[in-house]
Amino acid sequence: MTGFTLAAAASRARRSASSGLHRFAARTAMVTALCLTGAVAFAAPPATAQPGDGGTGPLARYQGQHLTWKSCVLGPSDDTGKELQRAGAQCADVTVPLDYADPGGRTITVALSRIRATDTAHRIGALLLNSGGPGGPTIGDPPWVRKAMRQVGQRYDVVGVDPRFVGRSTPLDCHWPTGTFLRGAGNGRAAFDRSTAFARELARRCRAHEGAVLPFVTTRNTARDMDVIRAALGERRISYLGYSYGSYLGEVYASMFPGRTDRVVLDGVIDPARYGPRLMRGMEPANRHALEDWAAWAAAHDTAYGLGRTRATVLAVIDRLQATAGRTPLRAGGHRVDDQVLPVIVFNGLSQDNDAAYGDFAQAIRDLRRAADGRHITPSPWLARTLDSLLTGSDSAYGSVQSAILCGDVAAPRDPRTYWRDVQRARKRDALLGPVANNIGPCAFWDPPRERPTTIRNDLPALLVNATGDPRTGYQGAREVRRMWPASRLVTLRGADQHALYGVFGSRCVDATVNAYLAGGRLPSMDVTCERRSG
Repeated sequence: MTGFTLAAAASRARRSASSGLHRFAARTAMVTALCLTGAVAFAAPPATAQPGDGGTGPLARYQGQHLTWKSCVLGPSDDTGKELQRAGAQCADVTVPLDYADPGGRTITVALSRIRATDTAHRIGALLLNSGGPGGPTIGDPPWVRKAMRQVGQRYDVVGVDPRFVGRSTPLDCHWPTGTFLRGAGNGRAAFDRSTAFARELARRCRAHEGAVLPFVTTRNTARDMDVIRAALGERRISYLGYSYGSYLGEVYASMFPGRTDRVVLDGVIDPARYGPRLMRGMEPANRHALEDWAAWAAAHDTAYGLGRTRATVLAVIDRLQATAGRTPLRAGGHRVDDQVLPVIVFNGLSQDNDAAYGDFAQAIRDLRRAADGRHITPSPWLARTLDSLLTGSDSAYGSVQSAILCGDVAAPRDPRTYWRDVQRARKRDALLGPVANNIGPCAFWDPPRERPTTIRNDLPALLVNATGDPRTGYQGAREVRRMWPASRLVTLRGADQHALYGVFGSRCVDATVNAYLAGGRLPSMDVTCERRSG
């Protein structure tokens, strides 16, 4: 997902929307639409009046609130605000209850941005966005999404939402010394015990600094906020585009508020049965495949990066780095990279399948190999950002909210021995990535969730989008949701180790299929398969 991707590759890169989806650390190109052939079917169900909108119920004052739209620019250094302003967007704050069981109690704000429809004669409605994480800001996304939508974007109000406690919304920060709970388990029991202590300390900090709000940092409450936003915008139904974790949020919203969605696009699809703090378990094969494909690319570019002329040679460099870091941490700038951090750097380099992302990762491995050789290095920009996020508190808020949502949604096993056994089994399958995907995290030391996870509805006519090699939200998850929702359709991109596709990867086939659905409201008559080589 952007899910489980370091904020160094996510939040900082969000600052420039004009060049595409930088928050996914991707080099993107907005390409011309490809005309599709074939009949279409499955129009969205008709809109119906919704109970409670503008009525006298306990949420009436929230649903009927007046939104004050204003400039998105917060100050001279606010690049996101400036980008929104250039795109014609305005921003507003929506007031929502902290606790929906006590709507008369404490309130918080949720920040919105909006680019209004220009083709008002053919306006379809509002398209709400969520870019994943969980914990990823979305307020800066309408400009690049509007560009990806091409002409159909003129018919929508494109709305970016920073979910509760994210970005410009009421903040949450546990004052962590890191931007992510992810760590490898290391090469032995002593290292695992250190990661257990680290996870326990992260949970303790959240209780100490944000304990009063933690029970309300959940996907269900974010979905409730979305419905308040829908009503405050004056919409009977909303359309929705969700990436990665945003796909799960879309599943939850559609299940909690049936009949209130129009056109739904879920890109990087999460199987709701797998969602929770241990979502990455079982993703080792997809990440290993992505690592091997990157290694083949690096071997083909040995002249530039010097990591070896064969895939096996490049992979051996990674293995050597892990072994060396386990004996003596590598020095990279002012940071020390040990055998618990090195695998997370590798993991973070494996979500975008393009030359720019591959090159950034190759530079990082080249730098770390020089450090392993005892040389003083100045980390390349991508590696420097990743290390800052991993080993300082610069992205503490991102990691804090991500964990709060995951831990607040689904309970995790509490006994460290469970994780140790899983790590040992996973190590046999993949000694580098297995101990990351199966390691203990702060949810093992979290208070139990206040609510049960949402039971996802058994059908929705949505457009599902996934790459076969997605290393964050595996392709099998998209296939499972397609099975659950027989009225939906699945757009598959074959041959790419890519997380997030629409408007990001540059597939004309994927983008045109999504835009045709957003324009006409009708799903393809059958599933669509796009080939990487065809664009």
